[in-house]
Amino acid sequence: MRTSCHPGYPAVGELERRARALASAAPGTLRLETVGESRAGRPLWLLSAGHGERNLLTVAGAHANEPVGGASALRLARLLAHRPATLERLGCTWHFLLCLDPDGARLAHGWAPEEPAPSVEECHLRFYRPAFARQPESLPAPGEDRAPLPESATLVALLDRLRPVAQFTLHGIEFGGAFAMMTRPVPGAARAFRATADLLRIPLDDHPCDGPDWQPDRPGVLIRPGGPPGDRAGSERDPSGFTADSTWLYPRRYGTLTTLIEAPAWAVPAVSDPRPAPDPGREVARVGQLLLGRVRELTDLLGGAPAALREPPRALAPLRDAALELIAVAPSVAATWAAEEVSGSRGHFATLQIAARRIPLRAAGMMRRALLPVAPATAEALGDLVREWCQELDKTYAPRWVPIPAQTALHLRTMADIAERVCGPSGTGSRP
Repeated sequence: MRTSCHPGYPAVGELERRARALASAAPGTLRLETVGESRAGRPLWLLSAGHGERNLLTVAGAHANEPVGGASALRLARLLAHRPATLERLGCTWHFLLCLDPDGARLAHGWAPEEPAPSVEECHLRFYRPAFARQPESLPAPGEDRAPLPESATLVALLDRLRPVAQFTLHGIEFGGAFAMMTRPVPGAARAFRATADLLRIPLDDHPCDGPDWQPDRPGVLIRPGGPPGDRAGSERDPSGFTADSTWLYPRRYGTLTTLIEAPAWAVPAVSDPRPAPDPGREVARVGQLLLGRVRELTDLLGGAPAALREPPRALAPLRDAALELIAVAPSVAATWAAEEVSGSRGHFATLQIAARRIPLRAAGMMRRALLPVAPATAEALGDLVREWCQELDKTYAPRWVPIPAQTALHLRTMADIAERVCGPSGTGSRP
């Protein structure tokens, strides 16, 4: 059995093994502990570097389909083990939660990119990303009748214990451009992020479609508006309309800066085009038509397998549930885009066009896996749909694979720069 998607994309078990090896090689600087368990009883590992009074926290693997975060966390921990003076100068201990959703990561495991030209189709044939309420960075909204996931409760307890100066959450979108989301502005950080992306030849997403309640600092940065240090407001709204409290916003009560860093696996230069779109209304209509038309193709295809949809193997039910949720929320996503887009750049509408392709593509890939044991003919037809849509995506946008070292370097350089700005001698990391 393969133990890693790629030498740069370690699987869950390999994250632990590599972390143990790092801690054993640098016992004076690194230490490894478990801080909780997943729903299935898998350990949640925390690797810590240094002994400073202030804390930094990096969260990797919050989304099952984004293994690059674990690779980036290990790479930075290894660097700090060789340069302990960096942490001493900053007066910080840097903690790495290596995989927040190990159960989801196990279900997503299997795609093995072979550089320099991995397959977008293979990526989506093995795709998994949980339904919204099963994603550990989403906390129950006030009045919502569900308990926090064990992984969410572990992260919240860790945030309460550490009260970090900064929390970094590492993400990796399939295709598009790089962007960062910050819960407050930090002087110079946005400019440095853009310079890093330029150095690594990764296009910036001119105006990301994530975070509809965040303010764009174009290109490539979103800032959460409002709320002084100590603010306890924590709700986060998805373009689908799903609203939950968020572990991104939870530690604002401690004055924590949270930065989400998104590194694309495939770069699409079109998303960085800053020129105004000539006809925004027409662009919005095209995006909605594309999304809803492809979702109709999916629902028509799935109409022939109602029994299989009700009873997939238990281990594959999360794939079915996540796919059905994406299908169900597509009209809400289209409505959100239509209501909020009265202007925009060409790059922004390229981002929306890609999102309109990504939602049904993810749903088709996950439903194919769920139905393969019980409705192989339907699963094969879904595989054909994935292949057709991936070919169309390649023809339309010519996505370029970003080497894994460049993906992790985007994470590393951004975290290091912000750490210097909030913890350095002239930083803004002091408590309010």
